[in-house]
Amino acid sequence: MAITKLTSDQLYRKCDPAKFDFNTTADLEERLSALGQDRAIHAVELGIHIKSRGYNLFCLGPEGTGKTSLVKRILEKEAKNRKTPEDWAYVYNFDEPYKPIAMSFPAGQAVEFAKDVDELLDELSDSLPEIIESEEYKAALGIIRQKYKAKKEEYINVLQKKAKGKRVSLLHMQMGLVVAPMKDGEVLSPDAFEQLPENEKKLVMDDLNAMQEEIENATQDLPRWEEKQKHEITVLREKFVRSAVKDPIDALRKKYKSQQPSRFLKQIQDNILNNIDDFVPTDSDRQAAAAGAEEDPLHQLLSRMKQPEEDKFAKFKVNVIVKNVPDSGAPIVTLDYPTQGNLVGKVERIQQYGALLTDFTLIKAGALHKANGGFLLLDARKVLEQPYAWDSLKRAIASKRIKIEAPSEETSFTTISLDPEPIPLDVKVVLTGDFEIYELLSERDPDFRDFFKVEADFGVIMDRNAENEVEYAKLIGSLSKKKQLRSLNKQAVARVIEYASRMADDACKLTAHISSIGDLLREADYWARVSNSKQIGKNHIDQAIEAQIYRSDRIKKSMLEEIGKGTILMDVKGEKVGQINGLVVYDFGRYSFGKPARITTQVRIGKGDFVDIEREISMSGPIHTKGVLILKSLISNRFAKHSPLSLSASIVFEQSYGGVDGDSASSTEYYCMVSAITGVPIKQSIAVTGSINQFGEIQPIGGVNEKIEGFFDVCSYEGLSGTQGVIIPRTNVDNLMLRADIVQAVEEGRFSIYAIDTVDDGIEILTGKKAGERDRRGNYPKGSVNYMVEENLRQYYKDYAKYAKETLGCL
Repeated sequence: MAITKLTSDQLYRKCDPAKFDFNTTADLEERLSALGQDRAIHAVELGIHIKSRGYNLFCLGPEGTGKTSLVKRILEKEAKNRKTPEDWAYVYNFDEPYKPIAMSFPAGQAVEFAKDVDELLDELSDSLPEIIESEEYKAALGIIRQKYKAKKEEYINVLQKKAKGKRVSLLHMQMGLVVAPMKDGEVLSPDAFEQLPENEKKLVMDDLNAMQEEIENATQDLPRWEEKQKHEITVLREKFVRSAVKDPIDALRKKYKSQQPSRFLKQIQDNILNNIDDFVPTDSDRQAAAAGAEEDPLHQLLSRMKQPEEDKFAKFKVNVIVKNVPDSGAPIVTLDYPTQGNLVGKVERIQQYGALLTDFTLIKAGALHKANGGFLLLDARKVLEQPYAWDSLKRAIASKRIKIEAPSEETSFTTISLDPEPIPLDVKVVLTGDFEIYELLSERDPDFRDFFKVEADFGVIMDRNAENEVEYAKLIGSLSKKKQLRSLNKQAVARVIEYASRMADDACKLTAHISSIGDLLREADYWARVSNSKQIGKNHIDQAIEAQIYRSDRIKKSMLEEIGKGTILMDVKGEKVGQINGLVVYDFGRYSFGKPARITTQVRIGKGDFVDIEREISMSGPIHTKGVLILKSLISNRFAKHSPLSLSASIVFEQSYGGVDGDSASSTEYYCMVSAITGVPIKQSIAVTGSINQFGEIQPIGGVNEKIEGFFDVCSYEGLSGTQGVIIPRTNVDNLMLRADIVQAVEEGRFSIYAIDTVDDGIEILTGKKAGERDRRGNYPKGSVNYMVEENLRQYYKDYAKYAKETLGCL
């Protein structure tokens, strides 16, 4: 058992600028690797080099530690040495149009292939319609038509000969050949025919019927002639189209000899030849176009207002979704907005005439497509916030395929869409997130550990030693250069290192929260600019720190004013029984501060009940409740081993209107309880923090700097008397990085800080009396505080036994 009154040297660990062999950070070499993250770096390098399934990474650590930047640097170094992955494109599926085909190319070739196909289609769209306008085609077409025209004329001449000498005439009408009665070389009208004598009329009718029969017999050959003529014209058109299509397509097939592009080009050729009428206008199309040109202006306007004609060549295009630069290494993709579509790709739709339409050219790549063959960085929290994104990512990793999924597939709505062919996946996924997200996924998702087998744990602190202080100086210099800030002199660097220890809450550690250091440098650069300084000095760092505190300490100042006015009851002088000053920490975002809290205790005879008033009204957290139970166990173990603990006690944080949690006040509550039991007053000029175990040992707590500063501010506000101070656990001494005004006050003897090991040490400081230790017979020295506790508890037992006997008659 020992009590140590700390000296000013123990309250703040300074950084000596003389240890640095530079004048400003501009003289330092840039530090690219992270400081104090060796364990995480080892894990990342392990994860990216193991190719087995499931060896994806989860980079674990709070925001601001620079984990994403560090991982990117490691990946960039590795990506340069890896093969550049293939390009990917989607093309039309001629067999199943709603299932576009995925096609791969060596890096850089997909765009070139798509460009060549576009040029081919432009060429064909110009050359195919011009076929029927060529002189060669017209000449061949004229020969076919002339041949069948001659046959028709021969057929008519034969009929004319048969009609010769008969009382009929053959007339050429629009509907074909027509037989009409004739007399004296002239065609008879119906009226004239009716006026003929009956015998002559009969002879004419016989000739008409005979000639009509001849015509019907001859015209049976006409449809066959028409079919043969159409067939010959079709063969002629196919010959000219094949000649126009085959040569340019064959040239491309020689350039792209791999199976998929060559097969696709052959399918384009076959599709054009099998659907020539879609690409080469017929005679009827030309006649309709010519007739349309002669339409009146109204008809022309209505024609233009009709739905535009479908582009027959559109389905031959190539939709490149992934294009890589040759010899550029593996891709590194960071996705900031990981919706399902942005992750695994999507099929877009366009609105046209009140309908939603889509085709394979509207397929858009997702981040997995772009990162295929490389690395994909995702923020785990953002992925979990997006509907279906996490499940889609897991399916892709499990199947090693990227399947574009429409959101409607996961809902009750059904729409007609495309089903693009899945693409093989080979990617290393790197998730980043904090410990809460990691624990959530580990506990709630049974697949998580199978898919993300490597955990890269980024720490928030590092050791503060001579070597790391020099390396930290390089880090500060790198940050100032990266952010284009003024350089820092060595005194400013030393002050930043001290600030980094304060952020780490440990004089022997430095914070790895690089974002906060970067913010401090930016603000210090502002103050240097305001003062027209070319360098950032120690005074500018101090100004930045003071400005940060000033922006956030409104509530703290208000509380001090309330204490000063007496609205918040607080004694920092004198002595009180059953009353003590505990210490609490308030967190407001990035700013936290300490404040004393009055704790009071009342005791009376009873059955050993300890009433935690905060707990009774559900304002106490589980850790605070645990502390109260440990307090009860400690008192029972020390003073009531051989008899019942015959008292009831109530403990409360006075004027506490918010929740209370943590066990850092358990030692404080012990002292207050002892004071209430014994009637020995406690010095109100001393505040206490520290947790206890069942053996009365003082355990470390958090926020020790803020707690000391909070009580010091109240004492300063009321006026320092030289008797005021704070009791802390000895194990927290290394955490001290206190403000300069506190260090000065301790040095001048106006404020004290005590480090203790056990509750008995604290009793001695707070009461001015010895706590007392048991002798060989197990008795405490008379007059000691522990003796008085034990005697009073015995008296409580006697009083309770007497009360029970008198009122209940049971003892």
